[in-house]
Amino acid sequence: MIPKINFDDIRPFNDSEVDEHIQLLLQDAYFQHILEYIFKDAEKIEKAKMILSNIHTIKDLQFTFVYQLIDDLILKRSTDGVTSSGLEQLDKNKSYLFISNHRDIILDSAILNYLIVLEGMNTTEIAIGNNLLIGKWIEYAVKLNRAFVVRRNLPAREMLMASKKLSEYIRRNITQKNNSVWIAQREGRTKDGNDKTQIALLKMLNLSNIKEYSEGFKELQIVPLSISYEIEPCGTSKVDELYKRQTEGFEKTQEDDLRSMGHGLVNPKGRVHFAFGEPIISQIDTFAKETTIGEQIEKLGQHIDQQIYRNFKLWPNNYIAEDILNGTSNNSDLYTEDQYNKFKNLLEKAVSEIQGDKEIIRSMFLQMYVNPILNQRKSMN
Repeated sequence: MIPKINFDDIRPFNDSEVDEHIQLLLQDAYFQHILEYIFKDAEKIEKAKMILSNIHTIKDLQFTFVYQLIDDLILKRSTDGVTSSGLEQLDKNKSYLFISNHRDIILDSAILNYLIVLEGMNTTEIAIGNNLLIGKWIEYAVKLNRAFVVRRNLPAREMLMASKKLSEYIRRNITQKNNSVWIAQREGRTKDGNDKTQIALLKMLNLSNIKEYSEGFKELQIVPLSISYEIEPCGTSKVDELYKRQTEGFEKTQEDDLRSMGHGLVNPKGRVHFAFGEPIISQIDTFAKETTIGEQIEKLGQHIDQQIYRNFKLWPNNYIAEDILNGTSNNSDLYTEDQYNKFKNLLEKAVSEIQGDKEIIRSMFLQMYVNPILNQRKSMN
């Protein structure tokens, strides 16, 4: 018999908890500022509050408020359109574990759920690090939107126990509750454009596996997901952080995370594409032929990366960055003069805003756009 585990400290809210936590949100002073920031107009703010007050289930919240908010106030204002590929090949009645590259704190998972709802599938549960639960209002908001908590920065013994619980929670969602789950391939956003799955993530998933390697990973129905923004979300601040880490030993603060969440929502992102890969099923038997469990998991990680690289949508900006970085025009047939000039302005603005060695900063900004090209080329070999 499967032991009963109490997931209350990490799980999303249930429908029975919706009324209480929406009221707590509406009474929160900081959440009031968020509504003012989003809606601007007093009449629209009051209308939003009225809509929220009349919501009593998670599904109602997501379908009548959140998705309209994402569409009207985020996608239409800060993107030039969102497209997807591969989603139509997934079974609407099955649950999956979406493992994706991570570029924006909020929008990666928010747009994923938005696309899934458009396709007629149920929304996924979303993994979020406890380091991002900076205020109670954020905790209430994300748990009302089917987010579960990944506990980080714990002592070794506590971390092992937390990882086992997280692993069990994800597995039960997919295999017993038929709920899909999204989790980023690594802790924290990719800052340099070089997406890579952390093997520690796959080892965590295996902690709840009581079967053979193959069967245990097959039942998770892993789908690699490539998320590609034409304009890198918070690109300037990512390069600034990378540069400071290398030169000053920079340590990110909660205020930095909060700022990134806000900027990621409103800053221009150009076109956005989500490419859903194929569920990793039959390939797992091949990986199982490796000698050790460590090697088997390593092969799985490499395959996830390969799918993410191959399916990644490359934009004119990526090719422009490569030409500028290398001082060539080899990719000139893949972009227009206008696109080149716009990216050059984006580059120069970023370089001017970051304090430090301008040549190093310029190179780091360009490399952030070039790495997806290099990874895609390697994955094709």
